[in-house]
Amino acid sequence: MKRSRFSEEQIIGVLRENEAGATVAEVCRKYGMSSATFYAWKAKYGGMDVSEAKRLRALEDGNAKLKR
Repeated sequence: MKRSRFSEEQIIGVLRENEAGATVAEVCRKYGMSSATFYAWKAKYGGMDVSEAKRLRALEDGNAKLKR
């Protein structure tokens, strides 16, 4: 699976920028991504803090390791 260009901290920053009042189209144009990507991130990381996102990443990595 391809790794993201954006870290969890950056993704949460983009989502917070949208919550602060910027439209989805403006945010997507600024960061060079599609609106589908934005909404996928919102579904996965919406309402999270940076520490929670790091914990989620650690759990996903641990599960992937166990599957192998």
